[in-house]
Amino acid sequence: MNFGEKIKELRESQGLLQRQLAANLEIDTPMFSKIERGERKAKREQVEQLAVLLNTDKPALFSIWLADQILDLIQNEPQANEAIEMVKKELTKA
Repeated sequence: MNFGEKIKELRESQGLLQRQLAANLEIDTPMFSKIERGERKAKREQVEQLAVLLNTDKPALFSIWLADQILDLIQNEPQANEAIEMVKKELTKA
């Protein structure tokens, strides 16, 4: 599940409208709609705000958002899997 799908699922399960969340994020409704559809990327600050507004686990929502960022960056690269494995090794050192 990508970030947009997750926030849409959470929003709908709580009976919230796009315009309500958009207003809280201080963006217009079409912009919020694009974030849900994956046509625009949410900013890090917006992810934090959404976690609070949608009463969901911040680290879990950040993980989904970050995974989307990484996928967007490397999805068309032939060495994507190799690069991911290298990053995983580096992260285990930290």
